[in-house]
Order: sequence, then structure tokens, then C-alpha cells
Amino acid sequence: MEISKTYPKQIKAIQILFFFAFLIVSCGSNTSGQYKYEPPEAINDGLRTGHLNEVGMDSMIMGKAVKKTQQGKFREIHSILIYKDNTLVLEEYFPGHKYQWDAPGHEGEWVNWDRNMLHSVMSDSKSITSACVGIAVDKGFIKSVHQSIFDYLPEHQHLKTRDKSKITIEHLLTMTSGLEWSEWESRYSNLENPIIAIWYSKKDPLSFILEGELLHEPGTSYSYYGGNMIILGEIIRNATKMTIDEFSAKFLFNPLGIETFDWSVQFDNGVFEAAGGLRLKPRDMLKIGITFLQNGVWKGKRIISEQWVEKSMTPFQGNTAIKVPGEDSDKIAYSYSWWIDQFSYSGKTVKGFYAGGWGGQKIIVIPKLNTVVVFTGGNYTSKLRQFKLLEKYVLPSLP
Repeated sequence: MEISKTYPKQIKAIQILFFFAFLIVSCGSNTSGQYKYEPPEAINDGLRTGHLNEVGMDSMIMGKAVKKTQQGKFREIHSILIYKDNTLVLEEYFPGHKYQWDAPGHEGEWVNWDRNMLHSVMSDSKSITSACVGIAVDKGFIKSVHQSIFDYLPEHQHLKTRDKSKITIEHLLTMTSGLEWSEWESRYSNLENPIIAIWYSKKDPLSFILEGELLHEPGTSYSYYGGNMIILGEIIRNATKMTIDEFSAKFLFNPLGIETFDWSVQFDNGVFEAAGGLRLKPRDMLKIGITFLQNGVWKGKRIISEQWVEKSMTPFQGNTAIKVPGEDSDKIAYSYSWWIDQFSYSGKTVKGFYAGGWGGQKIIVIPKLNTVVVFTGGNYTSKLRQFKLLEKYVLPSLP
């Protein structure tokens, strides 16, 4: 810069030192000193808390995991929560960026994340929208997942062509609608990506989605499709006379003691972005996972049917060997909007299923180990490493 030429070299050197000192402090990365484990605080939110040793976990191994995370070895992780044997035994938060779509790398304000802050869960929203559909079926608002989607889309009957009429609710849940949608073929910063282009279209969101070409017979071909979940949000509205924020509050969040949540991402006509527009606190993400771990039951009360949970942890026909862009896992399977994977544990493999969102939002359920692990993060343009952390530290720490 021209002005800097007027400063003495000594002052310029001091400025540079101060700049880097500020950078280190502002980033909040704790790379020095020893990590001291403390059990999660009991805050009367329905979660029992306890010490890692209480459930037989190795606190030394988990201490290394947290320290490595603080040092950025797993890139930008904002929180790690571990629930084992009915007890929340680890809850750690780390500094990082808030999500901002139009910022470089989608990295907005740098904050010190804590348990009281809502975090964008991105595509974990899909798994929660799916749970809401399951509840709507359980309560009789929706007769069957095998119904045509047009049974619940009165304002879009003009798009009910002979072949598209075959698209069922189950096809939306399993990403097998067959509609044209190339979400994984371009970055989420690219206006050509359909989940971004939909915001710039002059069409209403459902018309934008349903006017797409039907490339495959419904139910026969997997394609990751956020538009499916947006339609499901409207199916819930038309079937129950409640928007997804109202329905989820009444039948899912309130029964779980989830008091604060945010479905504020809406299109101009009021349609909710049910594919990735939800924000939750990490402890409340954990409650969702615990409910699925317990076959749909929370505190002795049935929230979701056991049959729906079983569907959520069972690969849908043909939805296997899927490679997810940016993930550090092998090819995996897809169910009713949950992912199914195998994890290494004590020289063997254990089955798990999880909600997964862009940037590193995870609700991982491992029934055989009676464990739920939650991650939040801000890795929007880099490969995720959370499964490495899971298999190198979390699972080896279990008894």
C-alpha cells in the first residue's frame, strides 16, 4: 500500500507482529496447554449427564481427540457430543465460522460456539422432515407413503402428467422420484446448482421442481434431490393444515423438550426450505438421535413409530454404494432420508445410520453400541474428516 512507505521499517515490523498476534487470538485456536476433561453440565433439559469413565469410555483417548480438534487436525469442527448408555458424557465446543452463503468459502462471522447457539444443520433437515412425515402417517394425516404426491398438492394438479403421477411420497423420501436434478454436479456457490437456482427462478418453488423432466421411472434410480424435501414440506402443510415449523413444534420438538429452533428459511410465497433450512442447538440434535436410538421413544413416550425408525435405518431398494461428495467415508446406502454406513470397532464392523448435512453436521446413531454422536462444523469447501475422528478416537474409546 502507498501509505505504508511513509512508516519506518521498525514500525512496519511491529505492525506485522501485532497483526499475526491478533490473528492467533481471534481465531481462538487453543494449541497450547493441556485439555482438561469435564463432564457435561446438567441443565434440566431432559438429558442425563455423567463422566466418560462412568460408561467405560477411555478419557485419555477422548482427551487426545479433543486436543487434535482444537489444533484443527479435523478441519473446522464446531461441536462434539457423545451420548453413551443413556448418558451425555462428552460435550465440547470450538471456535469457528457461522455459515454465510455469499461469503468467501461460505465463512461468515467467527464465533466461539457454545451449547446455547443455534447452528444450521443443513441437510440434517431432510432427516427431520422425514421424521415429520412419519409422524403425519402415524397420526393419520397422511394415509400412506405409497400415495401419489399429487394427492396432497391441490395447487399443482396441472403438472400431474401420466408418468409424474406415479411419483409417491416414498419416492421423495428415498430420493428416487426420477425427476431431473443435478445437485451434486456443481458447487453450492454455483447459480446453476438447482438448489440455488430455485431461489432465483420466477416460478414458484414446487413448479420449478415438478416441471423438471422425468428421467427415470419413479422408484428405480437414486439421485440426491433437495427439491424432494421441499415438496414434502408442502405435503405436510396440505395434509395437516400446519406448516412444517408448526407441525414439527407440536409433534416432534415440544415432546422432546426442544424449545428453541428456527425454520426461518422461506421462499417469497411462504414455502419452507425443508431440505436444509433448519437451525438447532447441538443438544437438541442429540435428542433427535436418541429418539431414533430408542426406536422412536423419548422418556417413555412414543414419538415416532418403530416401523418408521426401522425404515430409516434400512437401505431402500437400489440405494446402495452411493459415494457422497466431500465425505471421508466409503460408498454408503440411503433410506428414508437417513444414511446407512458401517464403522470399524474392535476389529469388526458395526452398523450405524446418520443424518448428514453440508459442512459437517451429523447425528450418528449406532444401536449396537447404544451410542449417539453429534458433530457440527463449517467445512463447506473442504473434505470432511469427522468419520476419521469417529473411528480413530471415539469408537476405540468405547468399552
